[in-house]
Amino acid sequence: MKIRESHSVFRSTAIRVCAIAAAGGLLLSGCTNEGSDPEASGGSGGEAAQAADSAGSSGPTCTMDDYGVDKVDIKGAKVGFSQSEPDSASFRAAETKSLKDTAKDAGADLVVTNANNELPKQISDIENLLSQDVDMLVIAPVNSDGLDSALNAAKKKKVPVVTIDRKVTNKSCDDYLTFIGSDFVKQGERAADALAEATDSKAKVAVLLGPSGNNVTDGRQKGFKDQVKAEYPDIEIVAEQTANASRSEGQEVTAQLLQSNPEIDAVYAFNDEEGLGAMAAIQEAGKEPGKDVKIVSIDGTKNAVDAIVAGKYNAVIESNPRFGPLVFDTLSKFYSGEEIPEDIIIKDGEYTPDNAEEQAGQAF
Repeated sequence: MKIRESHSVFRSTAIRVCAIAAAGGLLLSGCTNEGSDPEASGGSGGEAAQAADSAGSSGPTCTMDDYGVDKVDIKGAKVGFSQSEPDSASFRAAETKSLKDTAKDAGADLVVTNANNELPKQISDIENLLSQDVDMLVIAPVNSDGLDSALNAAKKKKVPVVTIDRKVTNKSCDDYLTFIGSDFVKQGERAADALAEATDSKAKVAVLLGPSGNNVTDGRQKGFKDQVKAEYPDIEIVAEQTANASRSEGQEVTAQLLQSNPEIDAVYAFNDEEGLGAMAAIQEAGKEPGKDVKIVSIDGTKNAVDAIVAGKYNAVIESNPRFGPLVFDTLSKFYSGEEIPEDIIIKDGEYTPDNAEEQAGQAF
């Protein structure tokens, strides 16, 4: 098996995880033998990581015995992956590819379904994966709520479930094993800091929210608003409206908000697609995006990072979609009898005018 080289170097936590995997005979993509500075992929202006790396964990722990499942060898295992949205979205395409690549390196058979952003279809997809006798499940949930029947079906078949990107509201170590993803509140806080940096801490902001019903939208909204309220008295949120993580809706909503609130001089978008839509609307309104109206969003797509390089965008807080190495590291540790925490939080980088050109190759 070949270890896939990362353009970024990981901290000691990654070294420890990779060493555990190697000791068990499992070589995973994204593992290196180098450490890095704690600020390298988490702090302001930090380097964006290529493969998701753990920044810490929280919540009660769970072992294989606690969960009530039998040991499975990762090599030769059949792993089901229920993707939530079409891979036409850059985040989802990178997420799916990361899991496929890592499964191949680990000698596992990954079976992928796509719910096309429909909860009933995701439930059906998971039931179908279980009927194929998968040994474990990885789920990128459509919503934080509503997967009860599917999770119950997995529990009856003693199939452990790892959720990624969005956390479900069910009980860990009972309905699912662990959540692997970003600290969404922290992402919102960092976006507020980046917007303050771009506007000299004085702005009238339009907030483009994400889809309702999941902890990603809630966290990114809360973190941004709380940070603005606590730290930036001269930043005023003058409008909030959902754009459903869509570029076309981001453009439409921003156009409407600029007409009704011409004083808007900054946009905080839930994701890059919304932010790129806002950029188009600002241009159509005869203003210069990145200058007359500043834009900060969350994701790390190539189009948004290129827009920073072009001076039309101001910052992107990374939300790393490359979960594959950390998912398989976690499953390897689980089947080795180790305690797995309820939440495994990944490190996210940041793209700014200072590093965007250099780091553009790591965008997805």
